[in-house]
Amino acid sequence: MSSSEALARLAEERVDHRFKGLPPDADGLTVGELTAQRRNLFTEDTGTGGFTTPLLVLSAERLAHNLAVMETYTARHGLAFAPHGKTSMAPQLFHRQIEHGAWGITLAVPHQVRVARAFGIQRVFLANELVDAPALRWVAAELAADPAFRFVCYVDSVRGVELMDAALKDCARPVDVVIELGAGAGARTGVRTEAEALAVAEAVAGARTLRLVGVAGYEAQVPDASPERVREWLGRLVALAVELDKAGRLAGADEIVISAGGSEWFDAVADVFAAAPELSRPVLKLLRSGAYVTHDDVHYSRLTPFNRVPGEGALEPAFRLWAQVISRPSATEAFVNAGKRDAAYDLDLPVAHVVRRNGTEHPATGIEVTALSDQHLWLRTEPGADVEAGDWIGLGLSHPCTSFDKWQLIPVAEADGTVVEYIRTFF
Repeated sequence: MSSSEALARLAEERVDHRFKGLPPDADGLTVGELTAQRRNLFTEDTGTGGFTTPLLVLSAERLAHNLAVMETYTARHGLAFAPHGKTSMAPQLFHRQIEHGAWGITLAVPHQVRVARAFGIQRVFLANELVDAPALRWVAAELAADPAFRFVCYVDSVRGVELMDAALKDCARPVDVVIELGAGAGARTGVRTEAEALAVAEAVAGARTLRLVGVAGYEAQVPDASPERVREWLGRLVALAVELDKAGRLAGADEIVISAGGSEWFDAVADVFAAAPELSRPVLKLLRSGAYVTHDDVHYSRLTPFNRVPGEGALEPAFRLWAQVISRPSATEAFVNAGKRDAAYDLDLPVAHVVRRNGTEHPATGIEVTALSDQHLWLRTEPGADVEAGDWIGLGLSHPCTSFDKWQLIPVAEADGTVVEYIRTFF
């Protein structure tokens, strides 16, 4: 099945109780039929059957803006781009990212790769060492069946290389791997020293089923990260690629991969990679930032590199969570019907932006989110705060990666509330 056919089949799925927030009277319609109706988020104002709360919504305009901004940024800096698909796990967005210049999609675990392949993604960068034997055999079968499929994954130990080689003993094509350089003591995965990296490279050279094509890592794990520390670590990553190349360990690569880049330090990645020396083969400088696609209202809004390089562009938060005030027990308290099942809370609490009542909106002045329960969001209200039972509260979220995963079907709405698309996720 082609990618276009797989995406088209998403529109054939029936709407029912599985999908939170959608109009109850839409049950039985296909997603395509519901999309064609171009319903408005706020038909509750008219008394007709509309969307229910809580409801997570994507801004059509801001989504398009963010895609365009990163396409321009990566092209300007000569970076290939494989945005991290674990953020959204939405094949519709994967393909939109590729249409906006992405080289491929980064993923983290085998299930995510299977989703990507089911929707025709041809280039996958797996940012983990893969030692799951059934998953490795499945990857080998995909490589054998599709000569155009490019798959790259991490290795960070001799033991991992041995496990991979054993599982892949019958593979027709070698699996491309990059050595992951850890970001220091207390960081996540990755070799801790260059000496360990060279030992892993030697193990790969002795494995019939693997081909070493470069190096990679994740700079946000640098302890006490600062611009200087991050650039120092990125310099080590580039130097490791140079050393491996001089040692002949990358001789089998068609191009040498040097990859890094979350959503907090991609300016440093661009700067350091731009200064990388020429190697014996063309270099694929691969950035992997994923949160940009929706951005957010707290964590990445505070830490985005575009705050440091404002002339390069700006990302806009594209998520809004709508929830309804269900209780106003005192002058200083209100409760809405969204909670940990609906909103990201691992890094920061949601932020109240607007109050909607009887078809009009006003700023959520004097309203602060103080806590989340499973299905309640706690608001502290200052004297005079204009909020009452029945109001809809528009909330900004932090950390897109733990926002998408709580919703299977997400409306994409234009500024006036007209829903023009529904994004299907696969977590």
